[in-house]
Amino acid sequence: MTNTQVTLVQIDNYGPWTVTPEPRREADLQTLQSRLYADISQFVGNRNGYVFFTRFDNMIAVTNGLDLEDHRLLQESVGNRYPVTLSLGVATGTTPAQALSDATSLIQDAGSAQDENRREILDGRTIDTAYRTPEDLQIAHFDVIDATGEYTDELNAFDSFIEIEQGYASLMRYMRHAHDSLSFFVGGDNIIVVCPDLERADYVDAIEHVESDVEVALQVGVGRGESAHDAGYAAKHALERCRARGTQVELER
Repeated sequence: MTNTQVTLVQIDNYGPWTVTPEPRREADLQTLQSRLYADISQFVGNRNGYVFFTRFDNMIAVTNGLDLEDHRLLQESVGNRYPVTLSLGVATGTTPAQALSDATSLIQDAGSAQDENRREILDGRTIDTAYRTPEDLQIAHFDVIDATGEYTDELNAFDSFIEIEQGYASLMRYMRHAHDSLSFFVGGDNIIVVCPDLERADYVDAIEHVESDVEVALQVGVGRGESAHDAGYAAKHALERCRARGTQVELER
């Protein structure tokens, strides 16, 4: 059974801040968002977690191994170096989607994302060190079969992007509704999915659904671990076996 710890990272009062005292330059906002994501990703990654940017004003992190003190340090670090602050909701669950739902509720209960009085909320619970196991996380790393030959070297860059994004959107919806999983596009043709306790047949079904839905062919490596890094690294190795063997699903145990 998996036990995923999820942290919702939400920038406080970000919408109003972007237009106060007048609308800020879009290039400046994009730069701030990308630098903030990079710093949060480095902070969490140094503790073997993963961060996904989603909408940038909201980021989703897999934080198995981080305690509440780590989360406080992240808030302090960002608050000292950026003109914005972060609120963090932390929750655990046997499915990633349920953990995220619980983490989201913790922040929402503290006030609106555009409430100027809600600042640096930190609420929730983490997995006690004594109860962590190598089976806590299951991460799947999908990519598009021969993306270079099918898209990159055949279509213009934007049309290639459309094709890859269609595959991502189809997989994201399917995995969310069929398996309470959270899927994230991470660049190129790569999608990382944080999953509950799934079997090979579940991944075969997902691949068949995407190919039928949008005609994008996927392959996937699946790994387990005590941290996001451990599970994700095992998934990368399993994906390399897919490429070497010409298979569509490989599980690293």
